[in-house]
Amino acid sequence: MAVTLSFANGVVLITGGSRGIGAACVRLFAEAGARVAFSYRQARSQAEALVRECGPHNCLAIASELNDSETAQALVAAVVEHYGRLDALVVNHGIAPPELPVDQMTDARWRHTMAVNLDSAFALVRSAVAQMKAQEGPGHIVLISSASGQRGEARLCDYGASKGAIISLTKSLAAELASFGIYVNCVAPGWVNTDMAAPHLTDPALREGILRTIPLRRVGTPEEIAAPVLFLCTPHAGFMTGEIMNVNGGSAMVG
Repeated sequence: MAVTLSFANGVVLITGGSRGIGAACVRLFAEAGARVAFSYRQARSQAEALVRECGPHNCLAIASELNDSETAQALVAAVVEHYGRLDALVVNHGIAPPELPVDQMTDARWRHTMAVNLDSAFALVRSAVAQMKAQEGPGHIVLISSASGQRGEARLCDYGASKGAIISLTKSLAAELASFGIYVNCVAPGWVNTDMAAPHLTDPALREGILRTIPLRRVGTPEEIAAPVLFLCTPHAGFMTGEIMNVNGGSAMVG
């Protein structure tokens, strides 16, 4: 008998879902039978195309900036209003600003990175947990971090710090919420072929330098990140919480 990953009839909110890893998650959860809501910031045409692809009867796109507590709370409320519940939250949105030495980094840049990558993630979790507790059923939260959150990133201290905080947040939440049946895990991708990574991956010299740090000698695909995310929301991961799943071609071993 074939083993399949299913999230049939469950409601999942995926942030930053219009492209890249987020869009791959939307497609995979939809294929697994979920009712999917996803947020997007500017890519309206891509978001609308994704809804048509997955079917508007079980896929909802919501425009959201996700840069403060208010927008995060409003997003969760909109999903619950539309579907009536929330069974899983995938916090995938984020920004990776240009490289900049720490002595040139302004307070405004630091605060903006933290507002998007960390503050809104906290607010999303807070609202989602309140809803999941009210439902008195199992819930799943998957936070997307990065290899940078574990080993740091030169000239990107704000990004690395925000992603490192996501890892610590995962562990703290897992310990707090286990007794409520709410699982909290994290997926930490390495280099993935997305629009965010394109400036580095399309430069031959930069790409070669990147590949030298990856034992598998290639970058990942969005689908290779989406599959572990879905897995963590299924009974197959029923004894996993507080876990940081490295999906990076082995680069965490040698980086």
